[in-house]
Amino acid sequence: MNDMPAGPVYLDNAATTFPKPVSVLEKAMETYRRIGVSPGRGGYDLAAEAEEFVRETRRKAARFFGSSAPDRVIFTGNATDALNIAIQGMLHPGDHVVSTRLEHNSVLRPLYHLRQKRIIEYDLVPFDGKGFVDPADIIAAIRPDTKLVVVTHASNVLGTVQPIREIGRRCAEHGVPLLVDAAQSAGAVPIDVDGWQVAALAFTGHKSMLAPTGIGGIVLAGQTEDIEPSRFGGTGIDSASPVHTRDFPYRLEAGTLNLLGIIGLSGSLDYLGEAGIEAVHAREMELVTKLRDGLSLITGIDLYCAEDLSDHVALLTANVRGMDPHDVGAILDADFNIAVRTGVHCAPLVHESLDTSPGGSVRFSVGPFNTGSDIDLTLEAMKEIARHGGKG
Repeated sequence: MNDMPAGPVYLDNAATTFPKPVSVLEKAMETYRRIGVSPGRGGYDLAAEAEEFVRETRRKAARFFGSSAPDRVIFTGNATDALNIAIQGMLHPGDHVVSTRLEHNSVLRPLYHLRQKRIIEYDLVPFDGKGFVDPADIIAAIRPDTKLVVVTHASNVLGTVQPIREIGRRCAEHGVPLLVDAAQSAGAVPIDVDGWQVAALAFTGHKSMLAPTGIGGIVLAGQTEDIEPSRFGGTGIDSASPVHTRDFPYRLEAGTLNLLGIIGLSGSLDYLGEAGIEAVHAREMELVTKLRDGLSLITGIDLYCAEDLSDHVALLTANVRGMDPHDVGAILDADFNIAVRTGVHCAPLVHESLDTSPGGSVRFSVGPFNTGSDIDLTLEAMKEIARHGGKG
């Protein structure tokens, strides 16, 4: 983990991990310079080589996410793109959806849009005081017309990792497919699509997977057939037909793929495979635990759902009493060269439940290249801010 250039103390890895491993970026550019043509769009050797590279990346991603169906790995622009494709493709007029108040706007807004169009209805299950959703509450919200359950795997505000295995088991017992938003968990904790009975999982490359921005995907279970395309166009196959192909993965892909992003994702999968995501996560959690312990000793700082970090990704949310979180973030940036995220983090219902609306909070998210000295500097900065600007 010495693959990092010098720079500010960067603690906004939940938004985008930065920096990316230099070796991943260099390998991606080298490969793209060699095979950067349209995959599967021509009969010449380079196009065939590019298409085979894409297929191999699907196989890598399927293994990484515990899926036995590499042809059901769909490449998208990011997790938001993936969730829109999955939600709109899996739902029909009159359907009911169960989701949670932990969700990011990438789930909430597509659901709200479909409800405003009078296409679906949905109910949102609350989370408890520790930041977790009870699987029993999700099952209790299922109705005869419920056709989808959508749950975030790891909260982008609280960092809590939800019990997806148990939720998947219970959803399967009730015959309701489960869609998982793995934007924060993919690359941070192991995922088992087949073993957890997940119908569809949305991921992005630019967070804990350490890939470039602009690449993400959907991993569908092998038996997931009832998903319709919401965009149509060229796929490189069935080109004479006016109907978009029904074959996977091309059913949900239209237009030329982001080959450079796929190459970067392939390299990041190799990188994580060598480093071991459990080892990376353990080190990140050591740092975030150190940060939690230090912040908890500072008078005037409130932490949210951080008492137990055993089922957690490496992020914390806090506030300095008496200060607007945006001001705290601005001071950290301008005076201490520390980058954090402030506001409601595109998850407004979480902050409503925490009573931190409308300002939100300060989010600290640790990445694989952070160090103990980064945490020490952050704690010293927060002590100064709380001492001079907060109310104890």
